[in-house]
Amino acid sequence: MNYQHKDLAAKRWRELSFLEQMANIGSEVERMLNWRIKKNYDYAQKAFERTLELIDLTLDIDKNYAHLKEVARVREALVDDFTGANQFISSDNSWRKYFLSFAYAARKNY
Repeated sequence: MNYQHKDLAAKRWRELSFLEQMANIGSEVERMLNWRIKKNYDYAQKAFERTLELIDLTLDIDKNYAHLKEVARVREALVDDFTGANQFISSDNSWRKYFLSFAYAARKNY
């Protein structure tokens, strides 16, 4: 795989807590949503690809079943929202609220 987050893929991603990983994924989701709102679909697509890359890194290293289940479901819903028919009826606001809780928790534990 051609990683856009090379330093994270190498080692650093493993050193982050689950909360920190999810907060970082949320940052990419925020970028994706902002570019989609601004109708710059090329940048939105690149942010979406980076989001999936970070999710896949998390799925590769986390062995906690509950985490894997949640992250896999988030991936499925993001792909459905960004490229599919949005069957889960996701909204930009719902994504922001979901990932904000991880950012808050990661910061609080820092």
